Amino acid sequence: MRALALIVRIISGINALVGNVFSWLSLAIVAVCFTVVVQRYVFSISYVWMQDLYVWLNGAMFTAVAGFALLRNDHVRVDIFYRPASIRRKAMVDLIGVFLFLLPFTYVVINFGWSFVARSWRLHEASANVGGMPGLFILKSFIIAFAVLLALQGIAMAARAVLALADREDLLPPCLRYESVAVSTGEAEA
Repeated sequence: MRALALIVRIISGINALVGNVFSWLSLAIVAVCFTVVVQRYVFSISYVWMQDLYVWLNGAMFTAVAGFALLRNDHVRVDIFYRPASIRRKAMVDLIGVFLFLLPFTYVVINFGWSFVARSWRLHEASANVGGMPGLFILKSFIIAFAVLLALQGIAMAARAVLALADREDLLPPCLRYESVAVSTGEAEA
């Protein structure tokens, strides 16, 4: 059980680090987009590579932080049923969801995305726009990173669920445990 807790901590730590680093791209996206708008409408100039840049930064950020969002429970779920459920029921839902939906989805993305990304690397693919950004192959690599980080976080969710079902969730730090109904509704004070 301690090994499962260690796996949850390591994977969650990786996704927290990646998420915190790549979330800063949102500031770069706003800065680049603002610059493009000012250049276009104030100075009547435009650079295609800058237009590519903020779109590419956006793609990189959203694919890189998907595992982080799953760690934080920021993905869409049917909270009307999940939130008031007991910890054991949440653990069962997570365990079934990870193995029935999440891991098969990430497998499909990796399986079909691998040749797509490998081809892009072989060609050193760049933007299709004249004057656009080079290095599109790097951005396309985020497809694989997205699936791997999401799958890893799914494994961490499954391990956490197993710990909860075995009543060993105490091996995890409080931030990685399931929230009880009272805590999530604000009825209990710590």
